Formats: sequence, structure tokens, C-alpha cells
Amino acid sequence: MANLGYIQVVRHCNHFCGFCSNPTTPYVHTFASMKLLVDDFVRRGYFGVILTGGEPTLHPELPEIAGYAAAQGLHVRMITNGTRLADPEFARALAEAGLKLVHVSVYSVRPEVEARLRGHAGTLERAFAAIDNAARFGVEVNVNCVINRLNADHLDANIRHFMAHHPQVRHFVWNNLDPSMGRAEVNQEQFTPRLADFETSLLRAMRLLHASGRSFRVEKVPLCYLGEFGWASTETRKIVKGEERIVHFLDAKQTVRQTEWGHRYADGCSQCTLRPICGGLFDRGDAYDPAELAPQFVDPEPVVRAILEDPQDPSFTRVSLAQWRADLSDRSKAIEADPQLPAVGARSPEGERLYAARRRAEGRKAASLGVAMEPEEPE
Repeated sequence: MANLGYIQVVRHCNHFCGFCSNPTTPYVHTFASMKLLVDDFVRRGYFGVILTGGEPTLHPELPEIAGYAAAQGLHVRMITNGTRLADPEFARALAEAGLKLVHVSVYSVRPEVEARLRGHAGTLERAFAAIDNAARFGVEVNVNCVINRLNADHLDANIRHFMAHHPQVRHFVWNNLDPSMGRAEVNQEQFTPRLADFETSLLRAMRLLHASGRSFRVEKVPLCYLGEFGWASTETRKIVKGEERIVHFLDAKQTVRQTEWGHRYADGCSQCTLRPICGGLFDRGDAYDPAELAPQFVDPEPVVRAILEDPQDPSFTRVSLAQWRADLSDRSKAIEADPQLPAVGARSPEGERLYAARRRAEGRKAASLGVAMEPEEPE
């Protein structure tokens, strides 16, 4: 299976998004502590690792851990805001270390909207430079976008811009805003969209990409809002393929091993024919209205077949629909416990000092932007 593991290599950032769900913590990683997590993914037979944050490029040993993961046979990916990757030499160093794919996060191609979402002006130009630099040095580039209240009406305009100005980008990922953690939880009113806010622009965007031969995925959006593109749902693909996901959080949560992909449903979802393969509504913060969910009465097998037969999914072994049905009925719900999970970073006196300093600076930034700060990380 195409199991991909996540390692948060840092939890601070050079941007200040008002909806950040993984803000600054006192925990820090060394190369040795990151190496333990890479080794654990190798032991589990994972396909690849995604280096994330915070902003992962702020870790001074990022090229070294990328190189180590690549040497162990993992497909190395990274999620970044692109600010440091706008430096050609830094982009070259990561490419030479073994980075294969980078997700550059861009929320809006409208500079004033992107600046508001990022908490800084001038970030859009650097993200565009990062996209071009990565491609120049042979790193595959995807574009990530968090769907939120400020960009919900122009997701398709973003796509038109990339198709016209950065045609090398062939894959896009949308993540609906997670309103349940960090700064996102205390600023729901400003940034959390209604599902209906983005339904039309998301559908237009997906149709543009599909017609152009590009690929895309959508995370945390229920199937009743994906129209004919249910096969693009990240949760649905994991349900169909029986995948898991491990995230090594650089905070008190430590390691989360996710094997169940059902989230929140409305009463009417029990009548939906897509319910067995739908991840529902990702919402542990009571920010979305379940009344927006509507049961669908369509055959789920075309969605399943599109996933099973996807020629762009090289890490998944092809199986027939009949084989898949048999596997689904036999798939165990029991999850094997992990007796020993490696520690994810550590709290140190230096980490605590930096955390306090960053909290003070972020508090000033939050006040200037009119957003609330998340509670402090528990002891």
C-alpha cells in the first residue's frame, strides 16, 4: 500500500497564518531523533515520508535528514510555504539530498488575500519562485491549498493562474480547513468556510484540471461535495486501498496512527449509497453544519474502480473489483498495538526559551492582525 508517514521536523514558522492548526511548541528535533522516526517507517514498510512542520525548511539539518531517508529507500517529500525554497542554492541542496517531490502551499493568487492569510506581504512571489526553482532542479512540484473563508470563492481562479504561468505543476491538493486545533480553533469565525461557500469554485477547478490532463486530490471534503470526482477524495482512496497514516507530531500528542477514515456524518448520511467509502466531514471543533451534508443515491462502484485502476498510482498493486470486495469483507478492524513508539523530539531548556520568545513575537503579530492566539502547549 502507498502508506506515507509524516514527520514534523519543526513547529515554528516564518509566516503567521491565522488558521494554523500546528503552531509553535517547545519541542525540538535533532538529526538523531528524526533518524529514529525514519527508521521506524522503513521497518513498517512505508512507501515514503513527508517532511512537514511548522515550516520544515527552518530546520538546519533538513538536507541531512532528507538524504538519510532517501538512502533508506523512502520516497522523500516535503510540504513548505516556499520562502526558503525561493533561494536557488537551497533548492539545489535539497534536490541533491534526495528530495523527490515538494508540495508548495499557495492559498490564493490574489496578493492581498494571500498576504492576509499568511500574515506577511510578499510571500506569493517567493512561493512562485520556489515552484520554478524546484522544477528547475528536477524535483516534482505539487501545489497545496487550504480551503478557507477568504479563498473559497476563487479556487478555480487559482488554477487558471497556475495553468497559465506555471504549467510544470501537474498535481494539486486541496485541504479543507481543520477547525479543531491550534490557532484555527480560536479563529473559526474569521477563517472557517461553509461547505456551500466553496462547492462551485472547487467543482470548476477540478473540471479545469481534469480537462487539462492534470491530477488532483481533495482532503476533508465529504463526497456529496465532490460531484463526479469522488475518486479524488484522499479519505475515500485510503478507505478503498486499506491504507493507514502515521503522523509524528512535534508536540504533546506525539505519534498518531490513523487507520480509520470516518469522521462526522449527518443523520441522512445513513441513507447515502456512498457512505461506506466516504470519510464524512472532518470536524472536531463544531465549526461546520452537518445539515449541509446530503445523501447521494449513486452507484459507488465507478468510484472504487477509478481508484483501483488508477495508472498514476504506482505504489498500489492492481486488484479486480471482485478481489477488492473480498478483501474489504475480510479486512480486520482490529489494530495491532505498537508496544514501542519512538519519542518525537524532546523539550529542552533551550527549546523552552525559544518557545517563550516566539510566543511573545507571535502575540504581537496576532494583535496587529486582529486574530486570537492559541492556548500555550501544555507541560
